[in-house]
Amino acid sequence: MSHLACPTVGIVGLGYVGLPLAVQFLRSGCRVIGFDIDQHKVTTLNAGRSYIRNVPAAVIAEAVATGQFQATADVARLADVEAILICVPTPLTAHREPDLSFIIQTAEAVAPHLRAGQLVSLESTTYPGTTEEELVPRLERGSGLRAGRDFHVVYSPEREDPGNPDFGTRNIPKVIGGLTSDCLAAGIRLYRHAVQTMVPVSSTRVAEATKLVENIFRCVNIAMVNELKMVFDAMGIDVWEVLDAAKTKPFGFMKFEPGPGLGGHCIPIDPFYLTWKAREFGVQTKFVELAGDINTSMPRYVVMRLLEALSDRGRALRGASILLLGLAYKKNVDDPRESPTFAIWDLLRARQANVQFHDPYIPVAPAMREYPAYAGTPSVPLTEAVLAHSDAVVICTAHDGLDYGFVVRHARLVVDTRNACAGLPAELLHKVVKA
Repeated sequence: MSHLACPTVGIVGLGYVGLPLAVQFLRSGCRVIGFDIDQHKVTTLNAGRSYIRNVPAAVIAEAVATGQFQATADVARLADVEAILICVPTPLTAHREPDLSFIIQTAEAVAPHLRAGQLVSLESTTYPGTTEEELVPRLERGSGLRAGRDFHVVYSPEREDPGNPDFGTRNIPKVIGGLTSDCLAAGIRLYRHAVQTMVPVSSTRVAEATKLVENIFRCVNIAMVNELKMVFDAMGIDVWEVLDAAKTKPFGFMKFEPGPGLGGHCIPIDPFYLTWKAREFGVQTKFVELAGDINTSMPRYVVMRLLEALSDRGRALRGASILLLGLAYKKNVDDPRESPTFAIWDLLRARQANVQFHDPYIPVAPAMREYPAYAGTPSVPLTEAVLAHSDAVVICTAHDGLDYGFVVRHARLVVDTRNACAGLPAELLHKVVKA
């Protein structure tokens, strides 16, 4: 691969990780073949359109028109590429154990088409040992080739942060660990086409562990401020005012913000990958598991705060009309993966409330593995009539484009889980309950 100035790259999985990565390789002049089992994604991309907000359709359209990019469901086309980047989901099972089925299925599909000299890179977040214990044996069995001798293998975790205006694929440093030193060198040669800064580490296990630590760090600290929010609410203290004051300390403090629960593919899931693997070594991860428990309990806390606020106003939750603001897991993105809004929605429906949602970035609720019943539900317009009809509005995602003054003025009650109403005139705040 080293003799090629710009290799042909195959990217398996064209979601929120794989598609932005494909775009970056395209911008670097590489040819890209994208693989996905979802025929709708394949058809959309080959028509020059994008289904992810931060991936510009113009880049896709131009690359398709010039033959620089093509999407396909045919894994036999992997024979045409020098590098295979695996960007498939790694969710949890119903018992909160790692679900590696997408990695396993991909490895078994890729293996028959693997040829000598190719590079395989796994980017999916997973526990230490996955590359060596799960990916490599399947690639070797299905291809008859030897990893580290006939083809190269690296693990290089994705670090995408959708909606971040300052950091994208190009300027986020790339951690990479190889099965061998030659594998590492081959991986660095590849990723230098798309990423400015490389962070080589000594093994695939170290690279796998690095990604988990990054997200467990956030999970634990968010759990801490979520717990503090519940404590300070009981004391009549505004946790956001406390955090704003604390962050003025120029050392020894990093501000994390509470919310209605964790969302996105990584932070709600990664800690459980480590706790599962740790059991194999007879080690408990009490601190990490406690943080996970706190964060997963937050949707229930939000619903209880809503129930209390309605009760104080002489209204029962049962039969109430509730408008959820924000279906995305974070502001200013169209990504609903693991969004706590779905958990809140489910809890409200279980209490026989009538639920609607508004999200300017998600016009229709997508099919979610854990919440299939809500697929196809449309986002309602944010009008005076919709707000006035609602017994309560719950701010779950604080998108910047929403006028929260307008929301509070026309709503009967607002439950604010994101401190989105901070700074509104004092005469409106009697309608707002923080949760």
